[in-house]
Amino acid sequence: MLGAALLLAGCDEKSKQAAAPPALPVTVAHPTQRTVTDWDEFTGRFNAVEQVDVRARVTGFVRSVDFKDGAIVKAGDLLYTIDPRQYEAAAEQAQGQLDDAKAKVDLAQKELERATTLIKTQAISENIVDQRNQALAGAEAARLQADGVLKQAQLNVEFTKVVAPITGRVSRHLVSVGNLVQGSESGATLLTSIVSLDPIHVYFDVDERIYQRNSRLWFEGKRPSSRDTPNPVQITLTGETKPSHDGKMDFLDNRFDVGTGTLRERAIVDNHDLSILPGQFARVRVIASAPYAALLIPDVAVASDQSRKIVFVVNADNVVEARAVTLGPLDDGLRVVKEGLKADDRVIVDGLQRARIGAKVAPQEAKANGGAKP
Repeated sequence: MLGAALLLAGCDEKSKQAAAPPALPVTVAHPTQRTVTDWDEFTGRFNAVEQVDVRARVTGFVRSVDFKDGAIVKAGDLLYTIDPRQYEAAAEQAQGQLDDAKAKVDLAQKELERATTLIKTQAISENIVDQRNQALAGAEAARLQADGVLKQAQLNVEFTKVVAPITGRVSRHLVSVGNLVQGSESGATLLTSIVSLDPIHVYFDVDERIYQRNSRLWFEGKRPSSRDTPNPVQITLTGETKPSHDGKMDFLDNRFDVGTGTLRERAIVDNHDLSILPGQFARVRVIASAPYAALLIPDVAVASDQSRKIVFVVNADNVVEARAVTLGPLDDGLRVVKEGLKADDRVIVDGLQRARIGAKVAPQEAKANGGAKP
């Protein structure tokens, strides 16, 4: 009888243990509280602030290529030398014509002065004075014409030295020494190209919904307009996980593209290390709100329940509850929660796979800074 009683007591104990499993450990943390700002994110492409196709301005044979392909050049640096001899000869000829015209002006001036003196004694007629006045005017016109020809000839000599019009990175040379280049206005030979690098522009397209929202915030005084305010911009390059360059807005187009329904916008970005090249893609973050106080949690604490987002919290009785939340953007690795949480809630940030709604758990406080696990 005693043995049977002990056996029954042991079975009761085992059934109690099976009915009440131990509480599973989970890691919890209070939402981080701080002031944040919302950002919009777009795909953008870099473009040079200044870009120039360098073309020949006079016809001639290339005597030398005076730059290294792909190098940084400064405005005024010599790029090409075109054989200048024919233009130097033309300039000397024009100088001689100008000297001759000046001599004729001096002679006409002296003859007019002599005629003006003689007419006072009526030694010559007024008709002769008029003729000499006309001769002086003709000589002055010829001098001006010769002066213009000389200036054009000197310009042609100057144009045989092809210099960089802007500071930037030069492309490869497209014409080698000994080749003939054309300097006509309609078919001037392309010699190379130059793009400026610092600063650099990044262009991106904004849809009508975001534009209307930003306009509404501007009317409400909650966000300055990028048309007249250099709103901050953050740039993330391909392969990067967080912004590495800062910029500011400096242009919004004056109309939407009817084909895409988007508005072209532009920011200017410092590129002191010259690491960004025109044509590169980037992720562009543009400020989208005024600063506001927000609650933030690690993104791993967010779960999906069909079409809604939820987080698991532990109540005062250490029982798991599900909370539907409205999420905002990521901010420094944490997810903004706009609705659904309170500052004193204990959010499960580790052990979500063990959490069951209504189950009792053994919560442990996270050790990470700010009460949230990164």
